[in-house]
Amino acid sequence: MSNRNPVPLDKYLKQAKSSPMPEKVKPMLATLVDEPFDNPDWLYEVKWDGYRAISYINKGDIDILSRNNKSFNDKYYPLRELLSQWKISVVLDGEIIVLNEKGQSNFSHLQNWRSEADGQLAYYVFDILWYEGYDLTQLPLTMRREILKKVLPGGDDRVRLSQTFNAKGSDFFVAAKRMGLEGIIAKKKESTYAIDARSKEWLKIKVHKRQEVVIGGFTKNEGSGKKFSSLLLGVYEGHKLQYVGKVGTGFSDKIQAEMMAQFKPLTVDRSPFITIPDVNKPSRFRPNPPRAKAYWLKPELVCEISFAEVTGDGVFRHPSFEGMRADKKAREVVRETEAPTIRTIEEVENKDEKQILNAPKTGTRRTLLNPNEETQVRKVHGHELKFTHLSKIYWPDDKVTKRDMLNYYYQVAEYILPYLKDRPQTLNRFPNGIKGMSFYQKDIKNKSPEWMDSFPYVTSDGEHKEFAVACNEDSLLWMASLGCIEMNPWFSRIPSPDNPDYCVIDLDPDKHHFDQVIAAALEVKAVLDALDVPSYPKTSGSTGMHIYIPLKAKYTYDQSQMFGRLIANLVHQQIPEFTTVERQIKNREGKMYIDFLQNRPGATLAGPYSLRPKPGATVSMSLVWDEVKPGLTMRDFTIFNAVDRLKETGDLFKGVLGKGIDLEKTVKKAQSIFASPEHIIK
Repeated sequence: MSNRNPVPLDKYLKQAKSSPMPEKVKPMLATLVDEPFDNPDWLYEVKWDGYRAISYINKGDIDILSRNNKSFNDKYYPLRELLSQWKISVVLDGEIIVLNEKGQSNFSHLQNWRSEADGQLAYYVFDILWYEGYDLTQLPLTMRREILKKVLPGGDDRVRLSQTFNAKGSDFFVAAKRMGLEGIIAKKKESTYAIDARSKEWLKIKVHKRQEVVIGGFTKNEGSGKKFSSLLLGVYEGHKLQYVGKVGTGFSDKIQAEMMAQFKPLTVDRSPFITIPDVNKPSRFRPNPPRAKAYWLKPELVCEISFAEVTGDGVFRHPSFEGMRADKKAREVVRETEAPTIRTIEEVENKDEKQILNAPKTGTRRTLLNPNEETQVRKVHGHELKFTHLSKIYWPDDKVTKRDMLNYYYQVAEYILPYLKDRPQTLNRFPNGIKGMSFYQKDIKNKSPEWMDSFPYVTSDGEHKEFAVACNEDSLLWMASLGCIEMNPWFSRIPSPDNPDYCVIDLDPDKHHFDQVIAAALEVKAVLDALDVPSYPKTSGSTGMHIYIPLKAKYTYDQSQMFGRLIANLVHQQIPEFTTVERQIKNREGKMYIDFLQNRPGATLAGPYSLRPKPGATVSMSLVWDEVKPGLTMRDFTIFNAVDRLKETGDLFKGVLGKGIDLEKTVKKAQSIFASPEHIIK
């Protein structure tokens, strides 16, 4: 087979990192929201009514797996045979469906598919995770789609590219409803692929209400000739199976016979539900239901139902059986509720630093850990974390505990994560607090949970190691639980590791009074203002100040450092009496160092809103320039007041991740205004 579009892929693949083919990936999932929306930053596509399938294709060696890594190789053998003819190595994400003679899909047809006489199998591919030695998951969706178009072989319509639409979401939803589709999917154009996560950058809007449920038993009515009369359904709430009603429609005699065969080895004497359901309870719709006997099952089977609504006590009204879900694990079935679309979009935009309003609308987040128990287990972002030694004092003079630190990071997660996401970092661990021994950890290989993100690197000795990467609250809190008081991210992200998102001027005061740091910071601002360059100040949380300049990953570290050198020299020219750009301490003559050398690969600084291992439990806090004036001190921002401040101000630092400057234009302007030496930056 030949590629549809044999355009060279180098311009895309050079932005991806090399990687062996992954194994048994769990796919990225979409968040359910309550209504469609219109937004030009999102793409829309059909929500297919089938089985999610990840395909591993390695030049004839084929493995098609469900979202929970159950094999589809034998059941859907025509697709396996087709994919085995491909002469490429690739990992694809898509949906297997069955089409009838009218070209419509139906989930029950897929469930009952045995051979091509039962309908035409189709595999709609909508994403690509890996290709010929390159991990593509950290590339934006639009780029992954372009790669997919170029590498997906044509010639057989059993494998199809799932189309995306640059349309209004509301119009597309109306069309989907008119066509009898299950719903639509909205995807953020710049979204990366979050393995084994339910993301808010992918949203699903259903035309009809559907829910996966666990089968905990069945009933049989007196005098009925059917194999069973209804299924008894549940969903998990924590570790407990909660009864959510029964379904008695949607079964054919053939389906019932097949299901009874599945039930036979699972029969038990006791109800698996936390409360035993009354199967003969009358309702206003059936005041005199027929007498029924309940039979209990081990809660291992999953099916899907459609329904009209949910009653006040959590029971599904007017449910109808849609089919068995052999691809789902019972323990993962929880009640799926629709999130408010508007609020969800705002959360995503806020994370991407495109929110117009600074202050969050949800108020202050509650603490994660209670004040009493020394060891606590909490589920965070779908993963269980164990927190221990919670009363250990981390800041002795301030009586601040490990519990306080973890609660702080839980409360500020939405603010700090945009500056940690996709950024490798060095762990600076203080397992016994700021007065105990500390150490740096750059390698988490085989030392972290399976779900923890990491970034591989090779040492000068040829050792393969992995940096920690905190993309979500679970990884943030896991690092904090190790005694990482401060968070130290790279200036660049995994999709573009050689291109920093910002240039930083670090004012290191040495023994100077902090008012001189403020004077130097204001001089930096004056120089940048003259160049029409936006800048964003924050306290270091230690002794100095950091001033960030957005670059939007458009330039290399060398270019960023050269630009930092230019600014440092211009500032030093203005206030030479107490500043220096000398790297060697012995040559500084006690003057304040304007540090631009931080702008290098692998360098880290305490991120915005990070705690610092300093007396007072200080925080590296973002500022508006009006706050940078004499009288400002590090102790103005601590673990005790930072959350309240953020509630009031919102994220003042978000512009750092916004539009980057035009470096060439800026340097030319600097040379014309300040007559700066050309050798400073090229």
